Amino acid sequence: MAKEKVFGVFGLGTFGLEVCRVISEKGGKVIAVDFQTELIEKVKNMVTQAVLIDSTDEQSLKNAPIEDIDVAVVGIGQNIESSILTTAVLKNLGVPYIISRAISDIHGQVLKQVGATEIINIEIEEGKRIANKLISPDIIDKVYIGQNQILAEVMCSKSMIGKSIMALDLRKKLNVNIISVKHTSTKIDEMGNPVVENNVDFPAPSTIIQKDDILVVVGREKDVDKLKDI
Repeated sequence: MAKEKVFGVFGLGTFGLEVCRVISEKGGKVIAVDFQTELIEKVKNMVTQAVLIDSTDEQSLKNAPIEDIDVAVVGIGQNIESSILTTAVLKNLGVPYIISRAISDIHGQVLKQVGATEIINIEIEEGKRIANKLISPDIIDKVYIGQNQILAEVMCSKSMIGKSIMALDLRKKLNVNIISVKHTSTKIDEMGNPVVENNVDFPAPSTIIQKDDILVVVGREKDVDKLKDI
C-alpha cells in the first residue's frame, strides 16, 4: 500500500489557510506551521498537526516533524526574506518537493535558486486572468494544459446559435474540439423566484447550439481566441 502523502503548509495567511482547508476537507494530511499564535489557533482543529515555530530558523524546524513532509507549500507572501529563508531551510532539510509563493518575477527567480521546485505567482496569474477576461469577455475561464493548449469555457457567439456541431465544424476550421455544451435556462419556482439551471451535454454532431450556451473546448490558445470571430 502506497504511503499517504503529507503536506506541510508554511505561512498561514489567507492563501495558506485556504490550502490547509481544501487539502484537509479532501482527507489529506496537513502539518501547518506559523509563528503567530492566533493563526495556529485558527487552523489547529482543521489540520493533522499545527506547529508554532519560526520557519526561518533551521534549528527550530529540525525539532518539528519535517521528515514526514512529502510536499511543502511556502505560502508566505509579503515578507520576501522569510519566504526565501523558509524555502532554503526546507531544501537543506531534505523536503523532496517545495512549492513557494512569489509576489514578483525576481522573487520567484530567487526562490528557484534557493531550492523551490515550483513557483506560484498569484499576483501575476490573477493579473493575466483579469487581462484575458477584459480582452476576451466571451472566454469565461481557461486552464493551461501544456504545449500552448488550453481547456476553456466560451460563451457561444450569436452566429453559432441555431447551428449544429457538425455545421460549425470547429475542428476543421480552427483545430478546436468541443468537449461539452452547458445549456443555461431560467425557471420560476413555486415561490415565484427565478432559478437558473445548468445542464451539461456531451454533444453529438447533431447537437444544436442554443442562446446562452457555454462551450467547453480544447485547443491552442490562439485558436480558441478566434472563436469570437466565428
